[in-house]
Amino acid sequence: MKLTSKIFIGLLLGLAVGLVLNLAAPDVFSVLNKYIFDPLGTIFLNLIKMLVVPIVFFSITLGTASLGDPKKLGRIGGKTILFFLVTTTIAISIALAMAFIFHPGDVAGIDPSGASYESEKAPTVVETFTNIIPTNPIQAMTEGNMLQIIAFSIFVGFALAMLGKKTEGVMRLIEQGNDIMMFLVNLIMRFAPYGAFGLLASAVGEMGLNGVAAMALYMIIVLATLFIHAFITYGSAVKFLGKMSPVKFFKGFFPAMTVAFSTSSSSSTLPVSMKTAQENLNVPKPVSSFVQPLGATINMDGTAIMQGVATIFIAQVYNTDLSFAQLIMVVLTAVLASIGTAGVPGVGLIMLAMVLNQVALPVEGIALIIGIDRLLDMTRTAINITGDAACAVVVAESEKKHDNTHAAETAAG
Repeated sequence: MKLTSKIFIGLLLGLAVGLVLNLAAPDVFSVLNKYIFDPLGTIFLNLIKMLVVPIVFFSITLGTASLGDPKKLGRIGGKTILFFLVTTTIAISIALAMAFIFHPGDVAGIDPSGASYESEKAPTVVETFTNIIPTNPIQAMTEGNMLQIIAFSIFVGFALAMLGKKTEGVMRLIEQGNDIMMFLVNLIMRFAPYGAFGLLASAVGEMGLNGVAAMALYMIIVLATLFIHAFITYGSAVKFLGKMSPVKFFKGFFPAMTVAFSTSSSSSTLPVSMKTAQENLNVPKPVSSFVQPLGATINMDGTAIMQGVATIFIAQVYNTDLSFAQLIMVVLTAVLASIGTAGVPGVGLIMLAMVLNQVALPVEGIALIIGIDRLLDMTRTAINITGDAACAVVVAESEKKHDNTHAAETAAG
């Protein structure tokens, strides 16, 4: 049986076991969650997180060094960021439209009184950009500050490309380090079905049907928007810009999506998503190694969708009408916030507080959605990494003509 099938079975079993125990034996669930489900999920997450920082460093450094030409690096970087900004803007626009059409906040039985939520302070966009350059790269790696790690890795990769033969030994060492990390990814993924089972059983067992029933319409709208964005926006980009069949794309990338769903973390899924894109979608290593780690840090379309629907939902619950100017502010804030959103579970709620503050909506409204956010977080993480892969496919295809032109010029010369 393929690993993807095993992970999918693990997810289904986790869903079934968590739901049955929540409904029939909540006391038994508490014990099993403490000693089996939660430890299984935690061990799996920790195993993957163990590899994230070294993989980001090795892959970005190798990707940058392999690109070599500063013009090519700038060209790929520009295309990548443009793709992320455009798709994130499309994502939140669809989310706002869906929320206005279906009015999830007008459902009877949602009482905002007594809702309380203390928001953590989100970094401003200016702080995010000024903190990109690390004062201490080792500290950045210790703290898992992905933007700083990426910046340092790009500098190291650029130096390796410029120095050429002088640093062949270092280059070979980094290549070997990357090979070691990929070997460990293959090893750890054998544990993925058990980790997926534990994570989903724990999440569903704690949430139960009651939490889902009260917020069913909100959940349906968020999930529908996520799927619309994935299949229409990404599917169209892959077909028309990436010259690849959307069926082949989604089928090939499905293993990484199942891992993202179970872990709720773009960063934690990065080792698997890169391996899947390179092997199943034939994305060249230099492109994959540059685009996907960057995407795991700054491309959060799924999170932007949640923020769009949640903002309108909370406005409707509190009977607040948002002006057109405020809606534009929601779009701009969510797009910019996605750049500073770390690829870890639950961080979308922190950024949602930032969006709500910009349009003077009560942050306490987040308490209404926090109970079901874990399940939605799992789904939007799968969409986030799918966007990264779609971007890698599009960039790889767009670079073919430059590579062909360069090859023709070399042959003619």
